[in-house]
Amino acid sequence: MSDHRFVGSSVKRRDLYEKVTGAAVYTVDVVPPGTLHAKVVRADRAHALIDAVDREAALASPGVAAVVVAEDLAGLFARFGHIVADHCILATGKVRYYGEPVALVLGETPAAAADGAELVKVSYTELPAVMSAAEALADGAPLVHELRAPSTPDESFTAMAAGAGETGEGTPAADNIAHEASLEWGDVTAAQAQANVVVASTARFPMLYAYAMEPYNAVASFENGRLHVTSSAQHPFMVRADLARIFGLPLTKVTVTAPYLGGGYGSKSYTKVEPLAAVGSWVTSRPVKVVLDVEGAIYTTRADSAEVSVRSGFTADGTLVFREFDIVLDSGAYADNSPLVLAKAVNRCFGPYRVPNLRVRGRSLYTNTSPASSYRGFGTPQGAFAGELNLDRAAAELGIDPFELRRRNLAKPGEEIVRGKRGVDADLIADLAMLETSLREGERAESGYGVGVGCTASDAGAFPVSTAQVRIQTDGSVVVASGSTEMGQGSRSALAQIAAEELGVELDVVEVSQAGSAGPYERTTGASRTTTLAGMAVQRACAEALGKLRAMAAEVTGTNPGDWSAADGTLRSLDQTTLGYGEIISRWFGANAGEVTGVGLVRREGATAKMPPFWEIGMVGVGVSVDPDTGVVTVEQLATVADVGFAINPRAVEGQDLGAATQGLGSALYEELVYDGPQLLNPNIVEYRVPRIGDLPRRIDTMLAERRDGIGPYGAKGAGEGALNPMGSAVASAVARAVGRWPDRLPLTPERVWRLMNDLPEIDDD
Repeated sequence: MSDHRFVGSSVKRRDLYEKVTGAAVYTVDVVPPGTLHAKVVRADRAHALIDAVDREAALASPGVAAVVVAEDLAGLFARFGHIVADHCILATGKVRYYGEPVALVLGETPAAAADGAELVKVSYTELPAVMSAAEALADGAPLVHELRAPSTPDESFTAMAAGAGETGEGTPAADNIAHEASLEWGDVTAAQAQANVVVASTARFPMLYAYAMEPYNAVASFENGRLHVTSSAQHPFMVRADLARIFGLPLTKVTVTAPYLGGGYGSKSYTKVEPLAAVGSWVTSRPVKVVLDVEGAIYTTRADSAEVSVRSGFTADGTLVFREFDIVLDSGAYADNSPLVLAKAVNRCFGPYRVPNLRVRGRSLYTNTSPASSYRGFGTPQGAFAGELNLDRAAAELGIDPFELRRRNLAKPGEEIVRGKRGVDADLIADLAMLETSLREGERAESGYGVGVGCTASDAGAFPVSTAQVRIQTDGSVVVASGSTEMGQGSRSALAQIAAEELGVELDVVEVSQAGSAGPYERTTGASRTTTLAGMAVQRACAEALGKLRAMAAEVTGTNPGDWSAADGTLRSLDQTTLGYGEIISRWFGANAGEVTGVGLVRREGATAKMPPFWEIGMVGVGVSVDPDTGVVTVEQLATVADVGFAINPRAVEGQDLGAATQGLGSALYEELVYDGPQLLNPNIVEYRVPRIGDLPRRIDTMLAERRDGIGPYGAKGAGEGALNPMGSAVASAVARAVGRWPDRLPLTPERVWRLMNDLPEIDDD
């Protein structure tokens, strides 16, 4: 039987009724009076000087109020980027990728703006383009950026990333490297002599789009020196900082609110279209709404594609001696969050193993393609695909079962995965045993069938800064205020459960307010951190509120605060006098008025002093069958282990884990953005293939590992990304065992698999 009333139970989600009835309010539903609607005019070249923008015909078009171009932003800091401020709001001087915003047409209606956009004429002088990381690295390659933009990483970035440092404004660029990161310990060169077997391989991870159901959109109102933005943003406070810098405003003059998000998956991290709406409002003194279609959203951001080379050395009994990685990311035209994606790929590529000698080099490259940024898993899928696939190839060469090879090398609880970082807070060998048992039960001994497994550990939780407020009312009801964003992951329910548990009140009297930057500070909603870190802040806010109530009860009764203890929504004294929370508040204020507020703060100290705040484990396995005539891969069984420490809402955790696994199957089998010259071939919902309900495996086993070994509430750790991270390698290894040849590139489309089976070279579409 559970020792908790509310946490650990699968309660109904707080947002369920609103979303299934269509009553939920998203940013796209917000249209202030007098709103102008925006249409973005995008570049039709990958790399070109802008000679002129002719907007006269557009301005004469019925219903067009304004056409904004870069020259209209004089006096503003007309770029954004929380690590490297290199991203032009509107292309300035030249365009760096096909689809880059060049002008913003503002109309009284969406149709008027669209008609006006058709009339904007841009003349260019073509420049040579670099369309891949290999081209960007070539000697004499054209520079995407001739000057380095200012780089001002704060402590939160330097604590999570290697090789971070400040650069000044206007530093000349010598190459197309946007960022470099490295990690090294031991002596890889000397260790090679100790290895009986060395396995070298190279793997290529595709360019992806996160495909949230809700494309990017924002509405901004600039009035009397104040800016209010409503946006589909995962990180309202980070967006606020970018906007304040653009306009030279104090943070108190900028508010960013985020209602329900129609999915994020990392793609709505940090600033995206908010500056477009904001400058439109700044120019016109009217509210401006920007709503992108799917194609516009794909040209706004995508995942970094990668080429990763790996060398791993083993003794004859399968013990890892060294690992060496070279990671190259294609990060597109602007840095966005790719520096941190690279740093995380460097930290995570070698897996949750004991690696005595390690060398990792990572480079993020500017190219003339759409900008890359955060994507669910944050660099882990790219690195893990190469690292885990290399491990499986080693298992085959050594003649050791893949499960056994991992078992011999997995880090044990408390062991460091990354030198100087928090030891692993999970029992990986026990997790692997759960996975193996499930997969063995569904395994089929037949030709064309293969099983694959993947293990990862991600330094998750981002930087541990979180605040929360808990406000107890005179009727005993409770408001929890958090700056985290509800984007479908169920945070509104989980935070309510934690507050109800801590205060001993009924769950239905707890309301959760998530008001963006108008509420308590929350650094980010991402890195699987909300339950763990925002949950800790809520716990601490509850504790402070209870402390205030004890002091108030003591004052109105002439007793000592230590005489009172909380139980079932009341305080009870040593003489068994019982007072409800609301009664205490009313008696202390002398009327049926007032409230008690508790504030909870989380920073890098105590339990969260050592980075990362927690490790998010990815433990997945698949069984696949491959059609010998067509190369079609069918996933017959899927097993995942969500090592979450303690599941606040088990059903929600299982849903998150299955969702992550399904997204991982997308990149493993179907999804890839493909460029043909300067232009994407498939920036739309038809030709960019995502998993469908019919693609789900016939046998699914989602398991929870709850050992209360996390730092979060009741021993909780984050969930939501783990099952995606090793999925590509698990599927690739399963296909290899089914067809007898090792793939080295995702996605494993029928044509690629058919060519692999028939030992035919791939048609390169780069």
